[in-house]
Amino acid sequence: MLDFARSIGDAVVENIGRAAGRVQEKTPLPADLLESDDAYLVVFDAPDATASDVQVRYVDDRVEVRIDRFRDFYEDFEMRYPGRGLSLDGSVTLPADAVVDAEAATATLKRNGTLQVRVPKAVEEDAEDDTEESTETDDTEVSAETADDENTTDNETTPDDES
Repeated sequence: MLDFARSIGDAVVENIGRAAGRVQEKTPLPADLLESDDAYLVVFDAPDATASDVQVRYVDDRVEVRIDRFRDFYEDFEMRYPGRGLSLDGSVTLPADAVVDAEAATATLKRNGTLQVRVPKAVEEDAEDDTEESTETDDTEVSAETADDENTTDNETTPDDES
């Protein structure tokens, strides 16, 4: 009887864990949008992510992020229930009047568990030229790198255009 009760308890705990993970996966990543004179900075929570887990794209007027995490396996431990979501998504829409240089965007994964996406504002002359030349959708991918030091961004990378 005790084994039966333990089995039911384990099943309940496992289902609660899976439900919590699904809720986390359906909830958008929390993010802040900051603006300076020369750029926008979007800061996403990126818990337990590595640079290879992160995909950053600029589509139309949005910064979109997808994090596909993997669970580490721990020797001599058994997974009782999976409670953390593995695929996390988020996006931030820039202001309607924002004119940016998406190809110069950088993404940096910080030690404190945040992803910082810096999208420079376009120079006024470039903005006018871009508007006249094309009205195509801007779809640019940005590669994320891990910063060695939480206060530096030396490991930033520039985007690869998906053309």
